[in-house]
Amino acid sequence: MIWLVGNRGMLGTEVYRRLQAAKLEHVATDLDVDITDRQALSAFSDPLDLSWIVNCSAYTAVDRAEDEPEQAFRINAEGVRNLAGAACQQGARFLHISTDYVFDGRKEGAYLETDTPNPSGIYGRSKLKGELNIRESIDSHVILRTAWLYGPAGNNFVRTMLRLFQERDEVKVVADQWGSPTLAGDLADAILWIITRDALQFGTYHFTNEGRTNWFEFASLILELARKHHLLEREVRLLPIQTEQYPTKALRPANSYLSKEKIKTALGVPVRPWQEALESFMNSLAVHQKES
Repeated sequence: MIWLVGNRGMLGTEVYRRLQAAKLEHVATDLDVDITDRQALSAFSDPLDLSWIVNCSAYTAVDRAEDEPEQAFRINAEGVRNLAGAACQQGARFLHISTDYVFDGRKEGAYLETDTPNPSGIYGRSKLKGELNIRESIDSHVILRTAWLYGPAGNNFVRTMLRLFQERDEVKVVADQWGSPTLAGDLADAILWIITRDALQFGTYHFTNEGRTNWFEFASLILELARKHHLLEREVRLLPIQTEQYPTKALRPANSYLSKEKIKTALGVPVRPWQEALESFMNSLAVHQKES
């Protein structure tokens, strides 16, 4: 049996749909089981015969984490340690989602799984501590680092851009932060690919959609596709700005580009271009809009 933790979030919603569609034996929880409460965790998981625990839950408020470090570490580090410990006790395997924020973004090229993490803010530090807790708790684990996640559920960059295009005549977007967008459904497909295979090399892997871009280029394609799919009928000017023109409480990595070579070669996970993934997402939004 698979236990999906965090089934109501942006990624968890997509994983949950795929578990149901594939008719895989599973249970799914969100805030109804507190991962920071060991007793509650044991009471829920001990009666189950688990093969995998898949953790899609996290504290993800990057800026708010600077003011709430205890809460960020409680969920992203202590809660993750509890889940990894539960998996180990059950003889199950553990899959966990981590982030590009474990790196400081100063590297020139693509980040490899072997590069030394050096997070700049509380969120990244809490996620790195979660990774370390997993490695100390259970050998049979897969840590998937991802970046720039978007999808139908929850707040994300694509949704924000579509809203701003409707509200404003001019939208400014940072053009000097580089990385790869990730469609939540594609990451969910990668998770299902991994947990449905018996032969598996455990360890840390990177997964985003393929290709390198910046936020301004990402926003430009969102705007182009919004017009193409009739999600936007008004004129909007998109302007590139520098990071210092858009100050945030937490420092964003200038380079979040993650290499996918390891996950493609070692696990055979397919990775499609970010432009193709965005096109399919925008098309699905247009179809949903017509139907509603």
